[in-house]
Amino acid sequence: SCSRAKDVTMPAKLPVNFFSTRSSVIDLFRGQLDYADHLRQDSEIVLYFFYAPWCGQSIAAREEIEHVASRLSDQVLFVAVNCWWNQGKCRKQKHFFYFPVIHLYHRSFGPIEYKGPMSAVYIEKFVRRVMTPLLYISSRSKLLDFLSNYEPGVLGYFEFNASPQPPGYLTFFTSALHSLKKDYLGTIRFGVITDKHVAEEISLVRSGSVYLHRHVNTSLIYPNDMMNYTAENICKWALENREMLIRWLRPHGGKSLLLNNELKKGPALLIFIPYNPLAEIHPLLDEITKVALEYHNCNKCQAAEPDLQHLRDTDSPAFDSSVPDAHTKLSETFSVTKYPCCNTVVLPQWHSISRTHNVCELCINQTLGVKPNQVHVPRCNFLEIEAALDSFYLQEHTFFQVLSNTIECSNFLSFYSPFSYYTACCRTVNRHFLSFIRSEKMIFQTPKVAFSSHGKKDNTQHSIPHIEDRNCFIPDLHISGTNITGLSCRTNKTLNLYLLDSNLFWIYAERLGASRSTPLKEFAAIVDLKEEVHYVLDQNQSLVASTLENFIKNFSVLYSPLKRHLVDDPSVRFHEQSVITEVTTTTFHDTVFLSEKNVLLLYYAQWCGFCASLNHIFIELARLLPPDNFTVARIDVTRNDLPWEFMTDRLPTILFFPHQRKEQSVKFPEDFSVNLPNLLKFILHHASLSSSEPCTKECLHKETVLQQGHISHLEREIQKLRSEISALHQVHDQLEAQLSEARREEQRLQQQRHTLEKQHKTLQLHSEQLQATYDQKNQELLEMAEKLQELADASENLLKENTLLRILVASREGRLQSKDEIQESLQSEQTLSEDDTSVSTATATLGEKRIDNTETIETEHSSGNRTE
Repeated sequence: SCSRAKDVTMPAKLPVNFFSTRSSVIDLFRGQLDYADHLRQDSEIVLYFFYAPWCGQSIAAREEIEHVASRLSDQVLFVAVNCWWNQGKCRKQKHFFYFPVIHLYHRSFGPIEYKGPMSAVYIEKFVRRVMTPLLYISSRSKLLDFLSNYEPGVLGYFEFNASPQPPGYLTFFTSALHSLKKDYLGTIRFGVITDKHVAEEISLVRSGSVYLHRHVNTSLIYPNDMMNYTAENICKWALENREMLIRWLRPHGGKSLLLNNELKKGPALLIFIPYNPLAEIHPLLDEITKVALEYHNCNKCQAAEPDLQHLRDTDSPAFDSSVPDAHTKLSETFSVTKYPCCNTVVLPQWHSISRTHNVCELCINQTLGVKPNQVHVPRCNFLEIEAALDSFYLQEHTFFQVLSNTIECSNFLSFYSPFSYYTACCRTVNRHFLSFIRSEKMIFQTPKVAFSSHGKKDNTQHSIPHIEDRNCFIPDLHISGTNITGLSCRTNKTLNLYLLDSNLFWIYAERLGASRSTPLKEFAAIVDLKEEVHYVLDQNQSLVASTLENFIKNFSVLYSPLKRHLVDDPSVRFHEQSVITEVTTTTFHDTVFLSEKNVLLLYYAQWCGFCASLNHIFIELARLLPPDNFTVARIDVTRNDLPWEFMTDRLPTILFFPHQRKEQSVKFPEDFSVNLPNLLKFILHHASLSSSEPCTKECLHKETVLQQGHISHLEREIQKLRSEISALHQVHDQLEAQLSEARREEQRLQQQRHTLEKQHKTLQLHSEQLQATYDQKNQELLEMAEKLQELADASENLLKENTLLRILVASREGRLQSKDEIQESLQSEQTLSEDDTSVSTATATLGEKRIDNTETIETEHSSGNRTE
């Protein structure tokens, strides 16, 4: 019993090699972490690959690690450690929550954990960044290449003439490693300038200075007087002040809030492109970067990259501060971009049933007064634009009922200043705003301005005009910009730009609407989580800068012409003989609205158990209703998107769309049970409503025939229900009889159970008595066995003694015979001395006899005792 209580465990099998013996990776499959640390002391760059042999991701990443090791084994030491073997030190010292884990060490600095994709190219890119965290800038051309990159850049200037390692260089070097440790994406690039003249190009004159380059905002120099010059502070300063125009998203494949947290920040433009981190040039990425730069370039008075203008060695035209004459004809000189203060105004609808609006661009025309120069650019004053709006609204009736397909401009004087007047250019627009944007390019002389969005189409009647960012009054400064320059600051629908590698995350693009069979994995989509909509760029168009610009502009305008993308269920297969029609996003409009039948639509989901229980009811309903006049359909709301007006938050939901009144859909009451009679009453009640048009005799005849058909269907259904009720009554009676019989049987079984319980108790008592008797007899038998054992032992001893006595008796008899013979010989020899020795002989004879008699008596006495 004690052996059964012990746990019987099988020891774990000994681990085996995870990597091939011919691999460049040192495989410590027994978890020898101490030996791994010993190997790290002799190498400059070390990569630790912690794995679990059973882990599928570790097995998948093994080939990627071997590929990287085959390319970098001469510069990097690759060590794989089994952190799952319970006898190894790695398992005892490390406590990982997932596998595999990659740690890198640069000499004594580390560990730097790699959290990127388990792909060979990404791992190799990160390892190379750890190998060379600093880029050495030795010429103007290298400086220009470094600053032109879309990633944030940090430059440090150090003079290497005085000593091999100037003061602060190791600190700056360590800060680059800290950046890789905190930001595994490596978005910040660190560089070192060794030439004094090159450093002066970015205003670095003192050795040890650190410079943070930003494309749109002002670049910064590390404040040594305010912060200590440490590696952690430099890294923290760079991360806090970096400029992220476009960001890479790399989901790790598990449960994560990465996409949710980014999409909650606002509308997002997700761009999927095939990306190779090891490639030297990325033309498509460069185009996207330029678009992002122009989109965020809110300060249009200056070039997008003022620090790079003097490095490109291009001749820019001199600044000309002259302005057009105030008395020049407006039709010849008007351009919206020449006015520093403009505001978009949306007038309310001129009629309650109208779907059009008048949109006006109101600008302050400062043609008189002090002319601006290159340094002092007039800024847009809020009071000034407010006065312009007041003057505009006083003359609002002038622009209220203008209906024109072209842009018409009018001038009116300011009530506050005699030296300026206002210009308002208006046009009637509807929801198809794309044509307006196209015609705008022909009317306005520069494509930089588009009417900005400051409201949604549902509340345009209550829109409040706001001041847009000013357009700079620098007519002769040639800036290589597009018409989306600074658009992020001129619209209320600012986009956050994100990049994803289509080689790794194409499944996300497919879920957004990308085609699975496309040969070129390039895709762009705008996701607005707040509005619960997303728009997809046509995949037939190439993903280039102009396409992205138009995509962004069409989203940013007040009346966006973009069509909301609805996710369709590709797994639906249509069967002609199916009783219930399966509706998808693609077929929703044709099946429900364009159909000339009454449509009953069921909203369901695969996970909805109650929805599945209604299938037989809808199948029976579809068989009862005339197929020429009714359609019974259903749609899976989890796999298909629906228009706003038909969204629901409860399942199942039943909607009925009457013929010729599809816009007057009716919802099945939630307080009614969903069964066949209620559904028929609901359908017939709403399908029999009279149309708004007068019904002819033919219509009345058809309606009568239809009602007769409905009545006949209902009568047949009633007959079926009655027969079912009678059958149910019969079954009920049978069940009652069976229940009574079962009750009697239950009572009989209860009596038998009580009898058996009594017998069981009696038998239990008898068993206890028998057990006591058995114990008593068993005890007696044990005592008798002990006595018999004692007798057997005594008998054995007596037999041994008896044998000894027999031997003694035999020896005594031999002695007596020998004595008799001796006596006879002595008698013949002692005849002469018979007289002299008679007395002594007699005495001796008597003594011997006494002795013999005594011994004989003792022997017999002892034999008698033993025999007893």
